[in-house]
Amino acid sequence: MAGTDSQTAEKKAVRPARRKPESLSKLKRAARKLFVERGYHATRPQDIAREAGLGHGTFYLHFPDKRACFLSFVDDARQELAAYTRATATSASSLEELIANLLNAIYDYSETHPGVLNAAMTDEAVIDAEGAQATPLLQRWGYDWAEFVRNAVAQGRAVADYDPDIVGQAILGAVHQAASEGWRAGRPRREVIDNLTRFLVRALRP
Repeated sequence: MAGTDSQTAEKKAVRPARRKPESLSKLKRAARKLFVERGYHATRPQDIAREAGLGHGTFYLHFPDKRACFLSFVDDARQELAAYTRATATSASSLEELIANLLNAIYDYSETHPGVLNAAMTDEAVIDAEGAQATPLLQRWGYDWAEFVRNAVAQGRAVADYDPDIVGQAILGAVHQAASEGWRAGRPRREVIDNLTRFLVRALRP
């Protein structure tokens, strides 16, 4: 009997540990769906919990508030996009191919994860749980492009005359604006990527 009681106690101790990652995963999926469909301001914690099929209190076991949940969603989107771009960057043999691959990866992610990037970019107006301004997703992508420029310079593929942090933000601005205008104007993806690639290669090539 003592052994049975011990096993029962162990099972009870294991269940919450199993449930916690599962409930977090459900909440994240539900939050992504609602942030994409409704936007940040129209989504409430109780909506996320309900969509996940969980109790309202479960939300607060994982996130202190909606803002923290949203910032987690933003970080997940950024990491997913980074995985797309890393996978294509390693096979490039030239600066032109590298930039084209990166731009195509961004388009691929946008098409396979519809609405995610648009929803994630609303974080410019979000204040995090500690009361500090959250770093906008676009600005963080600018940091990623700055790292790309540093790597290209180190490999002898890009000119070393620029400040990578400034140029990274400039590249991000060009990519974001060109993609947005291209979508509104109905421009073919290939046309946008081809023009952006040639423009950036001429600016960066040693």
